[in-house]
Amino acid sequence: MTKRTIIGIILIVAALLQLANLWNIIQWEWLWRQPWTSYIAPTLLLYVGVTLLISSFRHHRDQWLQRPVPQGDEGKRIRCSVRFGGDEYIYHGETFHGAQLDTLCGGLRLDLRDAVITEDEAIDIQTVFGGIEIFVPRNVNVKVKSRSLFGGVGNEAINLAEKDTPCLHIVVRNYFGGVSIKK
Repeated sequence: MTKRTIIGIILIVAALLQLANLWNIIQWEWLWRQPWTSYIAPTLLLYVGVTLLISSFRHHRDQWLQRPVPQGDEGKRIRCSVRFGGDEYIYHGETFHGAQLDTLCGGLRLDLRDAVITEDEAIDIQTVFGGIEIFVPRNVNVKVKSRSLFGGVGNEAINLAEKDTPCLHIVVRNYFGGVSIKK
């Protein structure tokens, strides 16, 4: 844990102790004798603590863990699953044969811009309180089918008019999550 995370937790605990004192759950009158501390101090402590805690996760350098591209059975379809975190998979000239992507309270980034895609491939996605960001190469078409409950899919990939262009078929199930597709 970083210093910011520890300070944020300490400030949140201090604010919650003050609120417990106000609601007569605990009695710490000796700690909060000044009249201005009744509402201003807990509000200020909660604001600073939550801000520090959120920023410690947002701005951490290792927020997206770059992982090697997983290999599927005999070079076939891969499976990437993220629980309570963030992973990034980048293809550097490897052949892409489809994927199954799952997130639960986390994020996943799949970068296919340098992947070799020679035929139609499928990507099955399921998000639950999470998000997935996919970067696709410029030389492929993208077709999306989605079923979302409090979520959605943003497709910024422009399809090419050429007939022999490979196509990525992306099937999405979102539950309080989202998918972003970019070129």
